[in-house]
Formats: sequence, structure tokens, C-alpha cells
Amino acid sequence: MDWVEVDIYTTSEGIEAVTGSLLGLGINGFVIKDAKDFEEFLSDKSVNWDYIDDDLMGLKNCETTVTAYLPENAQGLDYLEAVKAELRALKTRDTENAFGRLEYELKNVREEDWANNWKQYFKPLEIGDKLLIKPSWEEIPEGETRKILEIDPASSFGTGQHNTTQLCLELVEKYLGENDKVLDLGCGSGILSIGAVLLGADECTAIDIDANSVKIAGENAEKNNIPAEKYHAICGNVIDDSALVAEIGTGFDMVCANIVADVLIGMSGLFKGFLKQGGRLIVSGIIDMRKDEVLDVIKAQGFVLDEIREKEDWVAASFKAP
Repeated sequence: MDWVEVDIYTTSEGIEAVTGSLLGLGINGFVIKDAKDFEEFLSDKSVNWDYIDDDLMGLKNCETTVTAYLPENAQGLDYLEAVKAELRALKTRDTENAFGRLEYELKNVREEDWANNWKQYFKPLEIGDKLLIKPSWEEIPEGETRKILEIDPASSFGTGQHNTTQLCLELVEKYLGENDKVLDLGCGSGILSIGAVLLGADECTAIDIDANSVKIAGENAEKNNIPAEKYHAICGNVIDDSALVAEIGTGFDMVCANIVADVLIGMSGLFKGFLKQGGRLIVSGIIDMRKDEVLDVIKAQGFVLDEIREKEDWVAASFKAP
């Protein structure tokens, strides 16, 4: 497999935040370069060195960099969009600019070339028993009876290629009731909420902290012939915006959230307020090592866990609201 290097520029103070975000996305292969390592070496008076390794010398006056490695395929592109969304979220939270510029650079491929190569990666994909996800350039197979969800790669996470999206859509299909009202938290491309409408939901509200994701979700809903009155995309952060929480309201039959573990934990106290009594909560985006932590926090809010699905170190779960 070929790999793409992604350099993320930050500060010594930002290393923990950046690497924590990467680990939350399931990206655990990265290298850190930090000028402070060189400074600590120089200040260590306990050892006398006759030779300094070139790698260590290269840290002198360098900009702190976290380098991640992504597979050069469709899932890697989805990962890249998730990384970009995480960096935008970190910038929003970093009001004192302690984490530096939080920008990225691809080392061994041009992003536009990688994106333009989607056609060799992105083919029609069957999910569950009822959905077929396809890009616009692929023809619908003759005699196809599945619901067609058309989505192209764009600057937002969610094309159906990632395991977390697939697991979440499978659970949405299983538990969605006809004419249900659905809330999609952290909507990205809108794939979950659009899929829910195609599967029979009466109305969906899609929320994302990233304005570009909200725009793309709305465009994707229109592309899939979802009537405007059935699909509402809103930009905001439910964790710290009580006015937005009030605007969203309550009485949803289903809430789905395909987000990283830390955000799911931060949202856990809000889920019950969005749902009607006995409603359904579906969460995904959980790396296996944090499964128990996330599920226990949600159960502590009174939710009853009734199904877990796992695929290649990723976990999704379905809960019934109290």
C-alpha cells in the first residue's frame, strides 16, 4: 500500500491536542518534530556529547510538526477530510492561538491530484440491505432495486468508504421507523441524514460545527432530490451553544452521531434532551480502545445499550432512550 505524508504545523503546546485528535480518528501512525527537544538536549548538563545526530540537529529552530501517514486510497481521502475538520475545530477552540497555525501540507502527492484520482477508488458500494452509494459518474446497474444515494468526494467527511459511516448506516436502516424525525449531529457530508430520508424518515435536521460541511450537506440533499422542507442543515456547536440546542428542540425519534470519542463524551448529556421518550440513539466513530469509556458515559445518562457492531477496530452502538 502507498502512503501519503501529512505535515501538520503546530506548537509544543499544541502537540497533545493535535495527536489526541489524530488518535481519536484512528490515526496512530505519526512522527513529531519539536524544537523544544533540541533545547532540552542543550540544557542537559548531566552528559557530555562529542557527537550530535543530524536528526537532532535538524530540530534546531524548526517549526513544531506532527506528521501523519494516510493510505493513498478512498478511505485515506476520507481520513484527510476528517483531519481538516478536526484542525478547523481546534482553531475555533484555540482562542489564544497557543496551538500555532494548525495548517497542513501533503508531502508526496498534490491534494488536487489525489482527489482527481477518486474515480479509480470510488465505486458503487452496497450498505445494509437497502442502500447503494454511488458517485455521480457511475451508472446505476441495470435492475438495481436498492435506494440510490449519490455522493461525490468533497471537502467534508462522509462518502460511505469509512467503516464508521457504514456501521452507522446499517444501524440507521435497522432501527429507523417510517416517518421518523431524525437529528444528525456532526453531519459532515450529510450522508447519514440523507440516507435516513431515502430509507423513510419524514424529516432530518443536520448539524455541524463546520460551515463548509453544512453547505455541502445541503447541496448533497438537493442532489438526492430531498425536498427542502424535509432537510434542515444548521452550523453550530451544540456542546457550548445553548441557543442552538433550544433551536434544534426535542421530540426526535432518532439521533445519530458519527463523531470522535471525545466529542461523543462531550455531547452525552444532551442526547436525552433531543430525543422523545423511548427514542433511538446511534453513535459511531469510536475507536475500539475507547469503546467501554464512551459506552459507559452514555449508559450513565440512562440509555439502554441494545446493540454493538464492530469492523476493523471501529465501533458503533445503538441505544434506547429512557
